[in-house]
Amino acid sequence: MKKIILSAILLLLFAIPGYAVSLPERLVYDVSWTGISAGRTVQEAKVVGDEIRIVSTTKSLPWLKVFFPVDDRIESYVMRSGAGGKMGLPRIYRERMNEGRTHTDKQVFFDHRKQTALTKDYRGKSEKEDPIGNNTYDTLSAIYFMRGIEMIPGKSVFIEIFDCKRLWRTEVQVLRREEITTPLGTFKTVVVKPLLKSPGIFARTGDIHIWVTDDVLRLPVKMTSKVKIGSITATLIGGTYWQNEQSALKQ
Repeated sequence: MKKIILSAILLLLFAIPGYAVSLPERLVYDVSWTGISAGRTVQEAKVVGDEIRIVSTTKSLPWLKVFFPVDDRIESYVMRSGAGGKMGLPRIYRERMNEGRTHTDKQVFFDHRKQTALTKDYRGKSEKEDPIGNNTYDTLSAIYFMRGIEMIPGKSVFIEIFDCKRLWRTEVQVLRREEITTPLGTFKTVVVKPLLKSPGIFARTGDIHIWVTDDVLRLPVKMTSKVKIGSITATLIGGTYWQNEQSALKQ
């Protein structure tokens, strides 16, 4: 189950765009394994000065801690661009992950002028520099970038993602529209299928499907993925976000 809970949440938050994300935003997810609640993920994004700061934390529930404790924190510092302060390119990415006996602490410094990414591994006491493209994102900033691009069912969108190891060109297929029911209610959604290649970040073992609301908010409400034993489901259960200066969802 290495990195499965984190992977589920990161994948779930790929949204079908066409609309700007309303900040600040806080989304809370229940992550279950074969129908049993196993963890919670909270993802928050807010504007701080001339940056957008995104923080994602994942923790296992008490029953799972006995067998497989998870305590992850991922951060992305993204530059704002244009008069409207929209999402720009990432400046710094940091991941501190504690999953069972696996522990990582890495930080990436992006230099978009030189098109390089400097990765520092604090536990391994090493660093390396890799080439990146004109529009390269980390795994967190990619989430919000995707939420700002128009997608059409039957077509694919591609995005460059640097995962602390190498640059990946990731295809996201937009499959269909579908109505689903969750603990928060019934939603008209669009179903997305990312074709992931990076085993280090996403622990890909089976097809992943994501449901996002087919409305102005484009909220990712559900994700399912098969794993070696059973399946993982991540479901939006609460949080707060703002649309037209009003709180729309609370927990």
